[in-house]
Amino acid sequence: MTTENTTVLIPDERIMDKIYLIREQKVMLDRDLADLYGVETKRLKEAVKRNLFRFPEDFMFELTKEEFTNWRSQFATSNSDRMGLRYSPMVFTEHGVLMLSSVLNSNKAINVNIQIMRIFTRIRQMLTDNLTIKLEIEEIRKKLQNQDKNIELVFSYLDELITKQQNPTPRKRIGYKVSE
Repeated sequence: MTTENTTVLIPDERIMDKIYLIREQKVMLDRDLADLYGVETKRLKEAVKRNLFRFPEDFMFELTKEEFTNWRSQFATSNSDRMGLRYSPMVFTEHGVLMLSSVLNSNKAINVNIQIMRIFTRIRQMLTDNLTIKLEIEEIRKKLQNQDKNIELVFSYLDELITKQQNPTPRKRIGYKVSE
């Protein structure tokens, strides 16, 4: 993927499903990144360990035992289904994912990394847009606080709309499916 107009390697939804909120940060797990890059998790970890100086704590960290247990219990339904995880995974923040492109030197890793960075940027923009709308509504609410109670009803409807916008119901995709 040399330009934005080239074919997408991986559907954006697949990447977005692999972004988690851990320690109040948007992060991705080593095994998910390895899958996206088309390498073994073991190889990704080896590359990171050889270049550990490039991954400070705000770029990459390992889950604590408690975080790992809590995270795994959210997804695994039985002990036999441990999602292939025996050890705490390495967890990469947005900056850590960006740094991975410098230690994984394959074209696929670089292209997927570019795609991931664009998705992180899009998520950040969506959060900013929603925050801006909320702040503007709050400003209007303060100005009209002493007005009629009907205005308060309008604001409650606006709040509901914002909530629905933040949690949209998934839409069924339409159109032709192209097999790869």
